[in-house]
Amino acid sequence: MPRLTHPSHQRTCGWNDWLAERKPHPPLRGEAVADVVVIGAGYTGISAAMTWQRERPQDRIKILEADVVGEGSPGRNSGFMLEVALANDARPEELARMAKLNALSRQTMATLRERVERQGIDCQLRHSGTYRAARSDVGRRSLRQYRNFLEAAGLSYQPLDGEQLEARIGTRYYQEGLYSPDCYLVQPAALITGLADSLDEAIELHERTPATGIVADGKDWRITTPEGEVRATRVILANNAFSRALGADRARLTAIYTYAAVTPPLASPHRERIAAETWGLLPAHRLGCTLRTTSDGRLMIRSRYSYEREADNARIEAKLRASLEARYPELAPLHFDKMWGGTTGFTHNGAPLWGEIQPGLYVSAGCNGGGIVKGTYLGDALARHAMGLPVEDIASLFGTASWMPPDPVRRLGFYLTSEIERRKAQSET
Repeated sequence: MPRLTHPSHQRTCGWNDWLAERKPHPPLRGEAVADVVVIGAGYTGISAAMTWQRERPQDRIKILEADVVGEGSPGRNSGFMLEVALANDARPEELARMAKLNALSRQTMATLRERVERQGIDCQLRHSGTYRAARSDVGRRSLRQYRNFLEAAGLSYQPLDGEQLEARIGTRYYQEGLYSPDCYLVQPAALITGLADSLDEAIELHERTPATGIVADGKDWRITTPEGEVRATRVILANNAFSRALGADRARLTAIYTYAAVTPPLASPHRERIAAETWGLLPAHRLGCTLRTTSDGRLMIRSRYSYEREADNARIEAKLRASLEARYPELAPLHFDKMWGGTTGFTHNGAPLWGEIQPGLYVSAGCNGGGIVKGTYLGDALARHAMGLPVEDIASLFGTASWMPPDPVRRLGFYLTSEIERRKAQSET
C-alpha cells in the first residue's frame, strides 16, 4: 500500500461548501527556512503554532496544509465539542485520571470559546449539551455502563425514556437515553477556517502544500513539497494518520474513514418537531449513528466506516439514507443535500501517538474521533514539550498507543471486528 501523506476524498465537504468563498493562503514555492514547521492546519496544528508564537514570538513559524483549510478532515467532522472526556470505566483509579482530563477539557473549551468571541468567528457555536440513546439490548447495556461512569464521576445528566427522547429530538426510534450538558455544537468548517484566518501574521500558513517528504539534514529537517522545500530545526506532525508517511510509527496508527450526510433545511411541520432547536446525539454503541441538527434546520447523520480508503460514496449514501429513514420514516423518501467522507487516526487502545519520535521531530496523532477539544489541547501540550516547557504527563493521562499487527492481519481484524459488532447491535447502525 502506498504511503499517503494526505487523504483523498470523492466529494467536497458540505460544511465547507455552505461557507462564503474565502481566498486561500498561497502555497509554499521555492526554498524557505523556519525555526519550526507544523504539518497540518487542523485543530492540533493551529493550536501548536499559536502556542509556539505566544511563547517565542521571535521565531519563524510555518504551517503546511495539504488542502484548503476547511476542506480537510478538521472541517469534515460532526462539530461536537465535548467538555468532558469519554469513558465507561468507573474504577477509582480511572475516575481520578478522568477528573484531571475533564478539568483540562473544560479549560481548553473555555480557551476556544474565548478565541471565537475575541476574533468574532461566525461558527454557530452553541452550548447545546448532547444526548446519548440506545435501541437494542446491546446499546442499552452500553448506555447503562456510561451512566454508571457519569454517576461515579459526579457528572450531571438527565435520564430519558423513549417518549421523553421523542419530545426532544422528534423520533420514537430509541428505547431510552440520557442528556448531558457538557457539550457545545459548532459548524466545524467555519471554526477551523476562522481560527486559521485569525492567526497572528507572524505565523505563515501555506495551503495546498502537502509535505511529500521529510529527511534529516545535519541539525535541521528538510521538508519537501510539490513546489518547494523548507528547512527547520523542529517539525511538528499534526496530520493525524498521514503522519506515518513522514516518520510516525506505522505499527500504532491506522486511517479510518467515516461518513456524514445532511438534509436540506426541513420544511414545516417537520422542522418544528425535529429541528426547532440545535441538538446533537451520540450513539451508546460505538458503531451506532451520530445525529445532529443545524442552526438552519437541517438534519445530519454520521455512520459507517472503512479502512484506509474511502468507500464508494453512492453505496454509503444509500445506507445512511436507510438509517435516517428508519429513525424518521415520515421524511421518506429522503434526499440529502450533501454527503461526504472524512478521516480519523485510529489506535488500537484509543491512546494517542504523541511526543518526540526523533530529535527535533514531534507528532500528535491518533485522535480516535476525540475531536476538536482534545486535538487543541494535545497540540498546545506538544508545542510546550518541543520548546522544553513544563507539560502534563500525557502518557499517564491519555495512555500510549499500542502496537497493531501489519496488513493484511490488521485489515482483516478491522473488518472482522466491525462485522461482529455490527451484527450484535444491528438496529443501532
